[in-house]
Amino acid sequence: HLIHNTMNWTPFSFIVVNLARQIRAGEITFSGVNSTLPMLACLLAKRAYDFDFTYINVAGGVEPQPVTIPLSSSDPAIVHGSPAIFANQDFYDLCARGGLDLVFLGCAQIDAVGRTNVSVIGSWENPTVRLPGGGGAAVMLPTAKRVVTWRTDHTARALVDKLDFVTAAGNMSALVTPLAVYTRELKPGARFRLEAYNPATTITHIAAHTGFQFDAAHAQPVAPITPDEQRVLVDLDAEQKFSAAING
Repeated sequence: HLIHNTMNWTPFSFIVVNLARQIRAGEITFSGVNSTLPMLACLLAKRAYDFDFTYINVAGGVEPQPVTIPLSSSDPAIVHGSPAIFANQDFYDLCARGGLDLVFLGCAQIDAVGRTNVSVIGSWENPTVRLPGGGGAAVMLPTAKRVVTWRTDHTARALVDKLDFVTAAGNMSALVTPLAVYTRELKPGARFRLEAYNPATTITHIAAHTGFQFDAAHAQPVAPITPDEQRVLVDLDAEQKFSAAING
């Protein structure tokens, strides 16, 4: 169980709660495919925060009211109670028209200016790993008002100085890992700065495990988990299926 002492953040709780904290009142928020942690973050924000926002997910759910906690971002449970079901082209069209305020999109690699790679590791012609590909990233990253991503590991292999392939670029505003919360201004060339960090680690440790240079002048330990965040997170993961996969 989570406790109030911030030294006891787990990788799972740190990522989900700090993704949820990126959501703002009144926003239309979207979580994409293979995005279980942002899905949980959106459900947490709905239940733990005292403001309204509209939640849309890649399975087509609009303001879903799941009776059971979805096992993945494509679980039919994530559309339960939705007054409407969106098709994929509807998401892309809405985003391209400026109608999505916040989009959660995953990445395999990310660089200091918020560009992402979900295409290949290694060279395009002879990759070490060929990844699933961009999906909607190339459309949504430049057209969503803000994009937030995450990594369940914090390594120089994922947070890189130079991408192996640039899949998408645009309005990346935040990156959350088990150790850190990075943010960047939404202007060309703006770099990630360290906004907050897990108090169980140090800025020196974070820098040693990050492939790009970053400004940490104003970084602070992340705000403690609140009782409401703690309560809802425990409810969302009552059987510890999600946390076991992330915490190891």
